[in-house]
Amino acid sequence: MATEPREQTEPRRRRPRRGDRDVPDMVLRLRQRRERYRQKGLIYKTAWITAGIIVVLAGLVLVVFPGPALVVIPVGLAMLALQFAWAEKLLEQALVRARDAGESASKLSRQQKIMGAVAIALAGACALAAGLFLFVL
Repeated sequence: MATEPREQTEPRRRRPRRGDRDVPDMVLRLRQRRERYRQKGLIYKTAWITAGIIVVLAGLVLVVFPGPALVVIPVGLAMLALQFAWAEKLLEQALVRARDAGESASKLSRQQKIMGAVAIALAGACALAAGLFLFVL
């Protein structure tokens, strides 16, 4: 009886650990991409760093104005992390905190979620009222 060879599957990679927490997958991918980035020329690196700074600054502006700041800032940090170790550390901290916040948010009771939604709605109403007051008067 002939048996067919089993399909080769890649063994699961264990994520390296830094202290008590896992290193986010995005940071691991950035470390792999850094090798290709180092082979690029000076003009490419300068343009990439400039674009990363612009994206981070745009994200900081979006903190004040409505927009996806929590998405834009990590993208800019990821761009800068190819060149700077401090940006990689900031990105890793942000990703770990985001993961922890998501886990703790999923553990909230229904009443806590409703109260959070009410608080956000009230804050929005206050901002709208303040804006109307300032621009109408």
